[in-house]
Amino acid sequence: MPRTTKASPRVIFAVLAAATASISLLQSLVTPVLPTIQSDLHTSASTVTWVITAWLLTASVATPLLGRVGDMAGKERTLLVALGAIAIGSALAAAAPTIWVLIAGRVLQGVGAAVFPLTFAVIRDEFPPERVPAAVGAIAAVIATGGGAGVVLAGPVVNLLSWRWLFWIPAIAATVIWFLVLRFVPESPVRTPGKLNVRAALLLSGWLVALLVPVTKGHAWGWTSLSTVGLLALAVVLFVGWVRVELYSSNPLIDMRMMRLPAVWTTNLVALLFGAAMFTTYAFLPIFMQTPTAAGYGFGSSVSGAGLLLLPMLVGMAAVGFVSGSLTAVISSKAQLVTGATLLMLSCGWLVFLHDTRWEVSLAAGVSGVGMGLAFSSMVNLVVNGVPPEQTGVASGMNTNLRTIGGSIGTAVVSSLISAQLLPSGVPVEAGFTHAFMLMAVLAAVAVGAAVLVPAPARREPKVSPSAVLAESPEQAVEAVAAT
Repeated sequence: MPRTTKASPRVIFAVLAAATASISLLQSLVTPVLPTIQSDLHTSASTVTWVITAWLLTASVATPLLGRVGDMAGKERTLLVALGAIAIGSALAAAAPTIWVLIAGRVLQGVGAAVFPLTFAVIRDEFPPERVPAAVGAIAAVIATGGGAGVVLAGPVVNLLSWRWLFWIPAIAATVIWFLVLRFVPESPVRTPGKLNVRAALLLSGWLVALLVPVTKGHAWGWTSLSTVGLLALAVVLFVGWVRVELYSSNPLIDMRMMRLPAVWTTNLVALLFGAAMFTTYAFLPIFMQTPTAAGYGFGSSVSGAGLLLLPMLVGMAAVGFVSGSLTAVISSKAQLVTGATLLMLSCGWLVFLHDTRWEVSLAAGVSGVGMGLAFSSMVNLVVNGVPPEQTGVASGMNTNLRTIGGSIGTAVVSSLISAQLLPSGVPVEAGFTHAFMLMAVLAAVAVGAAVLVPAPARREPKVSPSAVLAESPEQAVEAVAAT
């Protein structure tokens, strides 16, 4: 399908918006139907959460790696690879006869997370400078809307068709978008030479897997069993090796030397903790809401009902993210971060004691959404103002990656807590969720402490827009999107 003429920026934008929408939906589309998948594929509560964890783990490695490949080999070509991974992974997940085949499909889908930085990089290359801010802002809105819509749309799709269509639809959409990208998106005008840090990527994925598997299976294997202790020891060894490789690498995935800066390590610690809170909320609050009332808790909600109960969180997160940039004129980014972490702590603490009615859970979800919106958006300003201008790209990309890693670890740990004790019906006992809410409240309290330790910016804080962040490096675009 050769290009005879260069497509207009409007057409390129439409194609890129479709590409980002396809992957943003995949972040949350499947979370409300985990109980249904568990039942249909005859698996355990701890195993089914790997449908979420596998995506996060792969995305944490694939996003910086393919972002670098795009700079070296061409952004359009790499974007096609990412979309192909979405299409193939979605089809594999849709047809999966077992949970492990479904998880393999999610791993391939996670490679598609590289669509985010690649999309913003194409905009930077192809759009006139004066149009980049509006284009980036619009794409950010698409991603925010897609992430929220996934939770709400899952119910109607399952009710009309089945949970497998939550994967067939993205497979079809990604295939169509693949051909549109091939036809309309031009190849990169500039290539950046360099090398891939494959060893760091392998070590990163290795220690994460070695950590997450025993965390989720420890209660079944036994916490002192050879398998559990051996894998945890392997995780420590691989982690130390990964840190060493990153320290001495000229092109690290996560720059450990920069982590020594007070503004960087404190903000990144908050990002790690908030990533755990966001993705565990997406994954486990719908399960709590769908638990039959016969268990002594839960609401017996449908998939659609669970999605609607989470709507306040998604609305709060998006609405606050859109206005937080303008708030920096009166409320500093540090103050916003501390406030956001405090709201998250209060909402999780609320759920420890008050989760018997729908309005209690929905209110807590809304408060946590406002907290996440404040925190994610303020991190952009704090990271940009905390490092030299030439390092803002690396710093923002690192912050995004650590948030994804936090999500993968958080879902594994909470899964272990919730599935540790089951009722005869196979449903988790209420105490599992209470302990999970308590753990999240403690982590949020640590995030408050880390946010307090963030140094105040030495220079006047600009109202950082996604386009300003983008100017340094495409990886930063992912962090800017989180602000919405």
